[in-house]
Amino acid sequence: MAITAKQVKELREMTGAGMMDAKKALTETDGDFDAAIDWLRTKGLAKAAKKSGRTAAEGLVAVKVDGGKGVAVEVNSETDFVAKNAEFQQMVAGIAETALTVADVEALKAADMGGKPVEERITDAVAKIGENMSLRRMAAVEGDVVAAYVHNAAADGMGQIGVLVAMKGGSEEFGKQVGMHIAAMNPAALNEASLDPAVVEKEKQVQIDIAKESGKPDAVIEKMIVGRMKKFMAEVTLLGQAFALDTDKTVEQAAKDAGAEIVGFVRLQVGEGIEKKEEDFAAEVAKAAQG
Repeated sequence: MAITAKQVKELREMTGAGMMDAKKALTETDGDFDAAIDWLRTKGLAKAAKKSGRTAAEGLVAVKVDGGKGVAVEVNSETDFVAKNAEFQQMVAGIAETALTVADVEALKAADMGGKPVEERITDAVAKIGENMSLRRMAAVEGDVVAAYVHNAAADGMGQIGVLVAMKGGSEEFGKQVGMHIAAMNPAALNEASLDPAVVEKEKQVQIDIAKESGKPDAVIEKMIVGRMKKFMAEVTLLGQAFALDTDKTVEQAAKDAGAEIVGFVRLQVGEGIEKKEEDFAAEVAKAAQG
């Protein structure tokens, strides 16, 4: 019988198996979902389904640069132990290499990596290693010069924080220095123009409320707000921050002195924004005992 894309999608969602594996399971069982699930289980391909509900907030960020393009990917695992696994690291390196050929994370999941889509490679790794894993994010920059920096490196080109810096002019060495600054200072945006307007408005309202509490005249409050917002911009934008390697200069001034114009950056940190579910040891043992 003909197997539809909808059936394959449903089976994938139920089992966590890869697209081709799900299709083969349905073909082998004439479209019988229960039999297809059993078929996947016997092949070890539905093992990922049991892991998929568990929080994957560890893992690695990998960076890769090719000429004027740089990419960063975050691949998560449940434990830091797996992040140190050589097979996991090899897979992450392959995903970063593949990312150079695509535009976004969805395209990356579907992209071919050694004869299989990246997403299926991850599913295979889940079944083999026994932990939930996911390709969470991808980001890219382009420029005349692209430099990469990895903080807390676990292997070449991958670690806990990955930074890419795109510039017009300048050198890779200076770009790496800026990358170190970004890793440490975590700027919210390149400059004021690229900062989220909602963030700016929220901060401005907070400063207005604080200033009003002072009881000063409106004219004085206006000047206070201007000064405080200028300070805020200097703290949260990359170009406005004091350069970590020479705090007498802003990053923008340091770039000018180095003959560079910073046009973009990416900073990915493993697990940022993921809510980790904490369980005490007794609860964990009890949960394991219940299967």
